[in-house]
Amino acid sequence: MSALGLFVTGTDTGVGKTRVAAGLCRAYGARGLRVAAMKPVASGSVRGPRGLRNEDALELQRAMTVRATYAEINPFAFEPPIAPHIAAEEAGTPIDFARLESAYRRLSARSDVVVVEGAGGWLAPLDAARGFADLAVAWGLDVVIVVGLRLGCLNHALLTAESVERRGLRIAGWVGNAIDSRFERRRANLATLRARLPAPCLGLLPHAPVADWRAIGERLSRRLVLPPELGRRRRSRV
Repeated sequence: MSALGLFVTGTDTGVGKTRVAAGLCRAYGARGLRVAAMKPVASGSVRGPRGLRNEDALELQRAMTVRATYAEINPFAFEPPIAPHIAAEEAGTPIDFARLESAYRRLSARSDVVVVEGAGGWLAPLDAARGFADLAVAWGLDVVIVVGLRLGCLNHALLTAESVERRGLRIAGWVGNAIDSRFERRRANLATLRARLPAPCLGLLPHAPVADWRAIGERLSRRLVLPPELGRRRRSRV
C-alpha cells in the first residue's frame, strides 16, 4: 500500500505554505500515522558547518514523525532567495528530477503520509521546461492550496485550482491564511472562495507573524478527513 501524497502549493510566494505543510504533518502525526515531509527544491538557504540548510525544510523535519536525512527532505538547496530555477542556473547545478524521485520514493516507502511543499506558486519553474506542477503530476499527489488572504487572492486561487484540475489532479482542500491583517471585506472574499473553489476549506489561519506550529496542526486536524486506507493501516498497527 503506497503512502498518501499531498502537495502543498500556494497562490503566491510568502503565503504560508510551510505553516500549512508543517501543520498537516502534526495533524496526521497526532492521529498515529507515520508522516514524512519534503521540500524538493529550496532557495534562500543559509550556509553552515553541514552545508546549506533551508529554514522551511528544517521546520518540516521537526514536524514529521519519520526519521530521514536532510538530503532526503531537501535534495536541492540554494543560497540566494530567488526563483529556484534561476538559483540552480547561477550555481551551475541542474535540478536532477531522478534524484528528487528517488528521495520521494524512499520517504514514501516508510511512511503513511508524505507532505511535499513546493516553492513559490503552482507553476513556479524548476528548469527550462518543467516546474513544481510537473512533480506533483509525476508523483500523483493530491493538492492542498494555501490561499494568502489579501487583495487579488480570488483570481490567484481560482487560476491555481483551474490549472491543478486541468492536469488531472485532485484538490484535497484549501487553507486560508490571513497574511494581510488589513484585508478588507475578508468575510465576503471567503464566501466567494468557498462557493467557487472545487474543494473543502481545511481551515482558516489567523494573522500571526510568528507561527504557533502546534496550534496550526490542531486547527487543521479538526477539518482533515482521514482516507479509509489510512484508517485501516493505523488500526492494523495498534
